[in-house]
Amino acid sequence: MSSTDLRRWLNSTREFTVPLIALVVLMLIWEAGCRLFDVPEYLLPAPSRIVEDTAAMGWVVGDHTLATLRTILYGFLLSIAVSLPLAVLIASSRLFADAIYPLLVLTQSVPKVAIAPILVVILGPNELPRVIVTFLVAFFPLVISITAGLMAVPSELVELSRSCRATKLQELTRIRLPYSIPFLFSGLKVAIALSVVGAVVGEFVAAERGLGYLITSATAFFKVPVAFGAMLILAILGIVLFQAIVVVERVFFPWAAAEEPRT
Repeated sequence: MSSTDLRRWLNSTREFTVPLIALVVLMLIWEAGCRLFDVPEYLLPAPSRIVEDTAAMGWVVGDHTLATLRTILYGFLLSIAVSLPLAVLIASSRLFADAIYPLLVLTQSVPKVAIAPILVVILGPNELPRVIVTFLVAFFPLVISITAGLMAVPSELVELSRSCRATKLQELTRIRLPYSIPFLFSGLKVAIALSVVGAVVGEFVAAERGLGYLITSATAFFKVPVAFGAMLILAILGIVLFQAIVVVERVFFPWAAAEEPRT
């Protein structure tokens, strides 16, 4: 491979290679620092010890990971199912928007750690409270993003559709929803990242499985490397799920990826 070909390959994969190189350098510095300064394991374990202790648990870690992943996906899908029709109603009716917006803000002003124990008392110590906590964390940015997309349609397009005698349903499905796709995916990316946070919050309060439960139980027995391992798995889960949405957007809506609003 010539230097020109290598340069082209690096430019085309820069989005992935640069973060990967930065991560590897950070891990090396972390490992060297722990060994050089002889940092106690219960304070900050070295990456090699984290991998070793986490891998030693075998399928137990995989079982906890699948439990957390299931909660994340259930809460995320529920947030989509609720947010889309809610955003349509808000964008369609000023009266409904004035009535529902304060309630939406109220759901976000109450800490989810405070809501989770109440949900456990009401619904029991099962997976449902954790799914609801995940939903409550994820759905708000999704509602706001979709609503912003539906309301951002240029007035000229709306007037043109009405001059062509388009119905409200046709205006929604053929103009407003397609126009809001970039906003939708922007909200989905935020929602999936917050779903990971919501799932762990629910598992901290009441769970018998999951990475959040693994972190609390590991720290209770001073198994700090295992807790760090669970935390790193959560980070990997968040990155993979986020990138999955990016891939879906680029494959099925490439024009939306180019027009996505920047924040």
